[in-house]
Amino acid sequence: MTDQTLPTTPARPNNTRVALMCVGMVVAMGGMAYAAVPLYQLFCQVTGFGGTTQRADGNPRGVIDRVMTVRFDSNVDRDLSWTVTPSRPITDQIGTVETVNYVARNLTNRPISGTAVFNVTPDKAGIYFNKIECFCFTQQTLQPGEEVEMPVTFFVDPDLADNRELDTVREITLSYTFYASDNQGR
Repeated sequence: MTDQTLPTTPARPNNTRVALMCVGMVVAMGGMAYAAVPLYQLFCQVTGFGGTTQRADGNPRGVIDRVMTVRFDSNVDRDLSWTVTPSRPITDQIGTVETVNYVARNLTNRPISGTAVFNVTPDKAGIYFNKIECFCFTQQTLQPGEEVEMPVTFFVDPDLADNRELDTVREITLSYTFYASDNQGR
């Protein structure tokens, strides 16, 4: 007599369980997408990635003998009817707290609000560029034809001298790009 074994069918997953897993994955991906921008900004601020500068209350480390030139640059988006003139370059010892002014002018006959984003080049120097005061931290509103000086108070952290990759760097550029707030620039 032969033993015949009946074929077994593989276990089927519960459809409700699969649907809940899919919904959970969609929610998790949506949450990660929502958190990506603030997490990326935090990463850039901590590491100086992409030329992101640091914020400081002052320079507790003092001044060192190494000299650095800081150049200033401005770009204005075509949707913002402003002119912005950057400060002239400055050359001073690393660690010296400096204040420079960007000059902005509203070219229209109505109030316009704008904001600025910034970066530092070379990118690796961003973590050593510290801002104490900056117009870029707040939205700016200029009245028709108004011209204002917008100060930036900063210093280059003396710890830059400990980074061997930056031994040959003698110049840092702080660049701002100005954009209209609330699509009102034209």
